[in-house]
Amino acid sequence: MLFNSLPYILGFLPLTLAGWFALARIAPRAGRLWLAGASLAFYGWWDWRYLGLLLGSIVFNYAAARTIAGAGSDRRRHALLTAAIAVDLALLGWFKYADFFRESLAALAGTHWAPLGVALPLGISFFTFTQIAFLVDTSAGKVRETDPLDYLLFVTFFPHLLAGPVLHHAEMMPQFADPRTTRPRAEMISTGLTLFMVGLVKKVVLADGIAPVASLVFDATAAGGQPGMAEAWAAALAYSFELYFDFSGYTDMALGAARLFGIVLPTNFASPYQAASPIEFWRRWHMTLSRFLRDYLYIPLGGNRLGPARRHFNLFLTMLLGGLWHGAAWTFVAWGAFHGLLLMANHGWRALAARWGFAKATATPPARLAGWALTFLAVMLGWVLFRADGFDTAARMFASLAGHGGNFAAFLPGADVWVELAALAAIAFLLPNSQSLVLGGAEARRWPAWRPSPAWALLLALGFVLALGQMSDVSPFLYYRF
Repeated sequence: MLFNSLPYILGFLPLTLAGWFALARIAPRAGRLWLAGASLAFYGWWDWRYLGLLLGSIVFNYAAARTIAGAGSDRRRHALLTAAIAVDLALLGWFKYADFFRESLAALAGTHWAPLGVALPLGISFFTFTQIAFLVDTSAGKVRETDPLDYLLFVTFFPHLLAGPVLHHAEMMPQFADPRTTRPRAEMISTGLTLFMVGLVKKVVLADGIAPVASLVFDATAAGGQPGMAEAWAAALAYSFELYFDFSGYTDMALGAARLFGIVLPTNFASPYQAASPIEFWRRWHMTLSRFLRDYLYIPLGGNRLGPARRHFNLFLTMLLGGLWHGAAWTFVAWGAFHGLLLMANHGWRALAARWGFAKATATPPARLAGWALTFLAVMLGWVLFRADGFDTAARMFASLAGHGGNFAAFLPGADVWVELAALAAIAFLLPNSQSLVLGGAEARRWPAWRPSPAWALLLALGFVLALGQMSDVSPFLYYRF
């Protein structure tokens, strides 16, 4: 079931919300059971056959966490943790990477093996990472969950189930113990609906509206064509903004839906295209995934504790694996390596600026403007590699961006396309993050504060009507495939 579909908006969400408030006030446990059951129904709407996989993963990790918590020694605890994570990663690896590694080995052997045809279950990366974080936190003594129903709800709570945020147990479950979550509150309902509607407009109107420009050029290039320079730049910018507003819209809708239930999920997207460096970009883009990679991969590898050379290696390896996490293709690995090199260069530049005494100069407005322009250009070029179906397609796109080639005309981007791209750029580059605007924050102080009012209600209603008019062809969120 998609957040941007009528069955979800007009059926599932209001029904689930009504059942939660009706049951939770009388019997909190019954309310949590209702919400967990609804979340399983939400997942099963896509393909009920994969409910067994989800429930099996939950049962295994709950039992593993209980066993780890009861281990009598650090050595045994560590061994149990390692074994449990290995099982989780093996399950993820089979469904996500079996065909990828099979094809890669076949290519090295100079032969062809028929693909296994393993389907990728929705959300498997996210519910696997969420549970790995829980196992590690349990081993460290940070959390301990003894109620199987609460653990089930922790993993399956539908706003975050399919594409994040990647949660820590301590961020969400104590909120369900708060009696205030069992009663509808005007503040939570108003902020939740506002975030949800803003996210819906981002996805349906902005992201889906520009998507055909990117698809037309990238698909034609994948078929062997060579776009012109204008087409290549239009497509690269279009995909950059499509992915931006698609994921930003999903995040707003996820956080908004959770707030309707009185649950505050962590911020996961903070205007990353306004970042003035690759380091800042990754602190703003998919923030909970970046946190997961930092806490459970980069730091265990040694972080920055073993000297500059090891720090750069750890950064590079973390981003390389982060790229592979995004998809089972060598282009994703190369994209991760590219961002690893960007982060290494960024840290090296900062160290050089501190050593040579011009660190303050790098924080001036002109320097930040230059840093922002270079960062966005690098990120956009990375998205070309991210979007391309192979290195040949990416190479033709890069050549066209540089002004070479142009033997076909998928379309000639007219004034309407450039105006649309300019409007999307203005929103992404200049406006405050929607979560900051609605929920408050330093970024939004120079803008009129959001507040429940007839004017805002009318604006959101107009946005909802506009989105409804474009929902005849519902498209999934891009991060669902990761």
